[in-house]
Amino acid sequence: MYKIEFNDFFTSAFSVDCIIFGYEEGEIKVLLIKRAMEPYDNYWAIPGDLVYPDEDLPVAAERILKELTGLDHIQMHQSQSFGHPNRHPQGRVITIAHFALVRIEDFQVKASSWADDISWVSMNNMPTLAFDHNHILENTYEMLKQKLQNEPVCFDLLPERFTLSDFQQLYEYAFNQEMDKANFRKKIKNIPLLALNEKQKNVKHRPAKLFSFDVEAYKELKKDVGYSFKM
Repeated sequence: MYKIEFNDFFTSAFSVDCIIFGYEEGEIKVLLIKRAMEPYDNYWAIPGDLVYPDEDLPVAAERILKELTGLDHIQMHQSQSFGHPNRHPQGRVITIAHFALVRIEDFQVKASSWADDISWVSMNNMPTLAFDHNHILENTYEMLKQKLQNEPVCFDLLPERFTLSDFQQLYEYAFNQEMDKANFRKKIKNIPLLALNEKQKNVKHRPAKLFSFDVEAYKELKKDVGYSFKM
């Protein structure tokens, strides 16, 4: 039987992995980097790295994301921890996943540090990732889908001005489910949207009307009935 020594409890490392979701061309995407170092050299991965011994987790998440992708001032939320003893080939590393939702068009990303490349990759076209990152991503994506049903987080992904078709396509993609246009609009009738005196531009089809999310009306709605968009 293995005898546990006191020092055994101080031989684990901690890392932070940053899952950044965006929405573009009808697809939910995640920001990935291509590793230029071992282990998993030349594999795509979630941006992540080890936490310094004297570093708080939120600070580490901000530092690591900026170092590898150039993204700064991104509000991230801690989600889950992953600590299988064999998840890292070089030793015991417990990782704490953080996630954020962004509008892709608002940010420019650039691979730096030991990241060789960077790309927004569709959730439906995910390659085999380094370490257990497919597992981490799948779990975090499930969390995102729960939030899409219970919080207005979809408006963190959609453009500030969007069409109702954009809105519908996001949910169809997230839940892999086609929705009848009339039924969808019934579902969203209680969601506070502002109809703008503006239509799409530079499109080949008939321009659709644009909408925005009425944040102030939502705050009042939340006091009374909350937010629900159950599929």
